[in-house]
Amino acid sequence: MSGPEQPKVIGEELSDERIRGFLDLSPYDSQDNADFFVLIRAYQALREGDFERLVAFFVDAGRDLNARNREGQTILDHIAEHRRSAAYVASLKQAGAKTSAQLADA
Repeated sequence: MSGPEQPKVIGEELSDERIRGFLDLSPYDSQDNADFFVLIRAYQALREGDFERLVAFFVDAGRDLNARNREGQTILDHIAEHRRSAAYVASLKQAGAKTSAQLADA
């Protein structure tokens, strides 16, 4: 919650270090896939351009863009369900992310 001591900041430029900080996130439940967890949290928190930067850092770190959640969805499956996600989907596809159907066909 923001208040007088912590005013809400909108449009703040995020440093590479701050974006890379998402790579250190861990799921609350050990049964959740850590790579999917990082991607979903980044999607929920970052603007389109910042998410694209995170995806590049994620791939460079050797993380799995095609990690699945408990329902078997990849991050691309999940994000593609949202109406205003075109830029996020494009970033993922450009980096090599696949849907669960594409992975099953491979």
